[in-house]
Amino acid sequence: MSAMTIDVVSDVMCPWCYIGKRRLETALSMRPDLPVDVRWRAYKLDPTIPDGGVDRVEYLEKKFGEKATTIYAQIEQAGRDAGIDFRFTDILRSPNTTNAHRLIRWSYGQNAQDSVVEGLFRSFFTEGGDVEDIDTLGAIAEDAGMDGKLVRELLETDADKDSIDAEIEQAKQIGVQGVPCFIFGARLAVMGAQAPEILADAMDKTLDALHEAG
Repeated sequence: MSAMTIDVVSDVMCPWCYIGKRRLETALSMRPDLPVDVRWRAYKLDPTIPDGGVDRVEYLEKKFGEKATTIYAQIEQAGRDAGIDFRFTDILRSPNTTNAHRLIRWSYGQNAQDSVVEGLFRSFFTEGGDVEDIDTLGAIAEDAGMDGKLVRELLETDADKDSIDAEIEQAKQIGVQGVPCFIFGARLAVMGAQAPEILADAMDKTLDALHEAG
């Protein structure tokens, strides 16, 4: 049986995408005999953020106002339930995530994508890392087994920026309006960081549909 594709439309600065990654991992552990090909796809929660990012505190106050504290307390609890120790107060800037998305794109062909995505989430949400910084991204690439020097050199260029823009536009065209979004077998989409049981059920339904299609 060929591997089922699972496209995860995500943004590095989205805490629910990190939680969604954990929930997907749990769902996959519930279907250990199902071969899958997980592919992380680009999206920007806020495409207006400029290169260099913006001050995190000011950004959250502008976006959520007085609700920010309550919203992030709920996310912290969801993170703890998923085994993630969010450290939101350590995040100094909300980044432009183009560079991070480029690294994720390059990592796929080297079987390093899961490690890179995990490294990006961990750096940004638990270590206060700057996931727009070229040296930070190079280090994450190296930790995942990639050529950090080459990654740094490529990030100094415009390589694949147009590809990232096109991928984000494609996500919008197929109806993605928020992340994470899980697309199973190019057939069934599940919006949001749903419970592992829901994601596992989506795998079952997709598998049934693929079998029926022959």
